[in-house]
Amino acid sequence: MGSEPTRVMVAVNDSTIKGYPHPSISCKRAFEWTLEKIVRSNTSDFKILLIHVQVVDEDGFNEVDSVYASPEDFREMRESNKAKGLHLLEFFVKKCHEIGVGCEAWIKKGDPKDVICQEVIRVRPDFLVLGSRGLGRFQKVFVGTVSAFCVKHAECPVITVKRNADETPSDPADD
Repeated sequence: MGSEPTRVMVAVNDSTIKGYPHPSISCKRAFEWTLEKIVRSNTSDFKILLIHVQVVDEDGFNEVDSVYASPEDFREMRESNKAKGLHLLEFFVKKCHEIGVGCEAWIKKGDPKDVICQEVIRVRPDFLVLGSRGLGRFQKVFVGTVSAFCVKHAECPVITVKRNADETPSDPADD
């Protein structure tokens, strides 16, 4: 029949836990859930679209305690941030290739909730999968959630996947 594969956009981000240079717990769980429950063994029927949105701090320093004395110092900082994003995407692309599911991956900069919704309009996936920290109402007021925004505003069906209770760090806002 030659039908097009179902295009599943999965938003991924790095962990907020200090000293934990890996995917966030919730996005990794959402990705794994997508492979286990949606793709399963039908790898040729799906294409995973991985998007990572790098947040640009207003001051551009990302909590760095360093002194920058030359333009080269700033160039190195930008390259380091880009490398972190590429390393993150490499993790997920490698997993896709290991099981034989097609994928594309890219990095954008900006506010994740806005950029993800813009990319949904541009790329037109069949649906969007997002990880969720499972925060309570009180925590959401102070932390806010990308997943809640995307559920309301993305122009495609959205699936949110909560991280497992046993994976929750001591501070549930961490991920």
